[in-house]
Amino acid sequence: MRNRLLVAVCLLMSFTLAQAAERWETLPPTPTPVVGAKTGYAAVNGIKLYYTRTGHGSPVVLLHGGLGNSDYWGNQVKALAAKHTVISIDSRGHGRSSRDAQPYGYDLMADDVVAVLDTLKIPKADIVGWSDGAILGLDLAMRHPTRVGKIFAFAANSTTAGVKDNVEKNPTFAAYIERAGKEYARLSPTPGEYDAFVEQIGHMWASQPNWTDADLAKIKTPVLIVDGDHDEAIKRENTEYMAATIPGAGLLILPNASHFAFLQDPALFNAALLHFLDDK
Repeated sequence: MRNRLLVAVCLLMSFTLAQAAERWETLPPTPTPVVGAKTGYAAVNGIKLYYTRTGHGSPVVLLHGGLGNSDYWGNQVKALAAKHTVISIDSRGHGRSSRDAQPYGYDLMADDVVAVLDTLKIPKADIVGWSDGAILGLDLAMRHPTRVGKIFAFAANSTTAGVKDNVEKNPTFAAYIERAGKEYARLSPTPGEYDAFVEQIGHMWASQPNWTDADLAKIKTPVLIVDGDHDEAIKRENTEYMAATIPGAGLLILPNASHFAFLQDPALFNAALLHFLDDK
């Protein structure tokens, strides 16, 4: 009887392990807002952008991905704040920030970031971006090179062709979209307008970014192109293309991680981030 019970337990454990999702298939919870962070709104380009400010030292701006909000960076804020002044921004129409009728565009959203830096009297900052936020970091490097230092660009694409087809049908990404809708309803100044917001920003995603070799060659600031080895959204060849085309750029592929690596393995993500930013 005892041996039979042991066999049954072993079989159950084997079945459970077989059914467990790989880390890159998981979507860990959104971090809670960082306790003690200073918060505010900047009136920029006809809207109000929400931001948080934490820590002391050289400034680092964190820019989240599409449909997300600045809370997603909670694990990174805590890691960076010991040596840096960390500014996390809710992009136009995301999180607690408002939007208007202006068509979405990466140039406009990058200009919003510059306006926040102006409001906070920060002449220059390093940029850490995820997905849309990484695209904004590269846009800033092209169009506002004197305002940015290093660019840590995680899960960016340089053209619309760099995004995988039917990404919204991926279970992990679909769960993110569903979560983002609930967070929008809880945080947004226009909580009932999620569908309208998605439609508005969707027009941008249909045609942008659309950078050429010449555009990427304009970037002179230090750049690290980063992605997870199981990104649900971004084609690996586009990631490698950007790293090869941006002058002096590095390439880092994080193991057993996806478009949400900063949630799935924050220790590894933060170690890579700190090494890049603090390496002289």
